[in-house]
Amino acid sequence: MTAEYRIELPPVTDEAAEGQAREVLDGVRARMGFVPNMYRVMVNDPGLLSTYLHGYARFREQGHFTPPEQEVVFLTISLANGCDYCTAAHSMIAVHVSKLSKAHTQAIRDGKPTGDARLDALRRFTHHMWETRGLPTRAEAEAFKAAGYGDVHILEIILALAVKTISNYANHIGHTEMDDRFAAFAVGKPVAGA
Repeated sequence: MTAEYRIELPPVTDEAAEGQAREVLDGVRARMGFVPNMYRVMVNDPGLLSTYLHGYARFREQGHFTPPEQEVVFLTISLANGCDYCTAAHSMIAVHVSKLSKAHTQAIRDGKPTGDARLDALRRFTHHMWETRGLPTRAEAEAFKAAGYGDVHILEIILALAVKTISNYANHIGHTEMDDRFAAFAVGKPVAGA
């Protein structure tokens, strides 16, 4: 999904990057081995990309969710926000990096139960937090906690909502071109082998 409006700022190329933009992109390349197109759009405002990267790293590295659970959260939010770019990227990461099964990844993308009660509770509560704009009902919070999660997980879902809002919305207004690495997981394509 993209916005009717498209920002007039082009994605920042390596040649055009200067100052803070160059520093941030060089840091991304050093960590990831490439610069995703999404980052090239976001770095038009280096503070936006830096904020995203900081929050993303905190969620990934210091949170209490397992890598597969992290992908459930990110996929749920990206799907709810209608961000095709992030849905594809997190589907690829889910399968190839975080080791969420292809079947579970496909079920989440399809809005169907995964068959794993804990993951389904996580998906349901994450969507509830998105849908209620952070105003969960007591019943939904208690059901989430009954699945083995705690209040710290609720706070981490808020962090993920903030991070994904930054990237999803930037992709909407930037009309971000899909990277080749994520293209096989594009919305509308089945997760291979699911």
